Amino acid sequence: MVSLIQILFMILNVIWWIVIVHVIMSWLINFQVLNLRQPLVAQIWDGLNRILDPIYRRIRAFLPDMGGLDLAPLILLLAIYALRIVLYNNFVAPF
Repeated sequence: MVSLIQILFMILNVIWWIVIVHVIMSWLINFQVLNLRQPLVAQIWDGLNRILDPIYRRIRAFLPDMGGLDLAPLILLLAIYALRIVLYNNFVAPF
């Protein structure tokens, strides 16, 4: 059972870092530090969008329209953190 929880923690960590990389990359693209005309940057950006867009779309359905401000990554990071706390308190801490 503990190994399954550790695998879940690992998956949550990977998702956490993918979201962080996506947010930082979006800032760098918006501030024109990175250019989407570069093939490697475009491929990484497209891959991250394909991974995260289905999750973000579900979160954005519940959020009010904030104009140009996208809070979906923040909500996702908070949800991942909350899930880690719940998993830790219910499965790891009692042992």
